[in-house]
Amino acid sequence: MRRGRDGTEKGLRDQLNAWDPLGVADEVGDEYDCMLLPLLQRLRDGAGQTEIADYLHHELEDHFGMDPSGSRPEAMASRVIAWWTATNRTADTGTRTGTGTGTGEGQPPS
Repeated sequence: MRRGRDGTEKGLRDQLNAWDPLGVADEVGDEYDCMLLPLLQRLRDGAGQTEIADYLHHELEDHFGMDPSGSRPEAMASRVIAWWTATNRTADTGTRTGTGTGTGEGQPPS
């Protein structure tokens, strides 16, 4: 079965809400939705941990107006990459289109 866009977005939303750098996810479940599509696009394009961490750092500082150091964006980037990899492994085992990375890390769920 093909994993739909909504399932992938929900999975990433769950990851962001568990991280919850602002401490508001219990009250505002969509607080981090502004990062869903940009993160998913980066993941689909094969972004690695450094690029994801840089994006999270930038968003925390520039969009949310907070000091990102206490939120450990590097650790969150690692969790996002691990989630993405696991999502791809559990998705349909059909043929995937490559991104040229050769790692499979940036492949969209099938």
